[in-house]
Amino acid sequence: MRHFAPAVVAAAVLAATLSPPLRAEDVIEPRTGVKFPSKIGETTLLGVGLRTKTFLKVKVYAVGLYVADAALAGSLKEKTGPALYQELVWGDFPKEIHLRLVRDVSASQMQEAIRDALEKADKARTDQFVAYFGDIKTGEEYVLRWAAGGTLETLAKGTPKPQIADKNFAAAVFGIWLGDQPVQDDIKRDLIARVPPMVK
Repeated sequence: MRHFAPAVVAAAVLAATLSPPLRAEDVIEPRTGVKFPSKIGETTLLGVGLRTKTFLKVKVYAVGLYVADAALAGSLKEKTGPALYQELVWGDFPKEIHLRLVRDVSASQMQEAIRDALEKADKARTDQFVAYFGDIKTGEEYVLRWAAGGTLETLAKGTPKPQIADKNFAAAVFGIWLGDQPVQDDIKRDLIARVPPMVK
């Protein structure tokens, strides 16, 4: 049996104590290099995508979709195709869209794009929501979070905005990327690229 000197054992214990906790592996959006943690709390990253504009494919933001682990093992389990997307848009479970800007965007540009995407949604709700978007610099982030009952929570560059308690509107916002007429077809596909096999 091999024996270790007390000093060696003590050093190993100290190193283990001082080592930073292991972090969940980051997932990189390949065209921008933007990193998204694969886990945030009790949610899992299902996929990442890239929003581009014009025929020149100007890169605007990287986007990631997080969904509650309980939903992956529950209401999303064994769903595929349109049924999966419908549940991702309407399902009443914690989920988040993360938008990380990869270029500077003015408030008017961002607000106009959101209004176009939400043209069929409630106008008053849309007016409130678009006001949350000011001038955005490269690297800044918006988080759109579905809370219990379909309340939409918005974290704008780290600042919480007033919640919008309207399930239909929250679904319209998530439908921008996951609905029947998404803002970009490849984003809709890419945002479920990491869905566990048991769900697909």
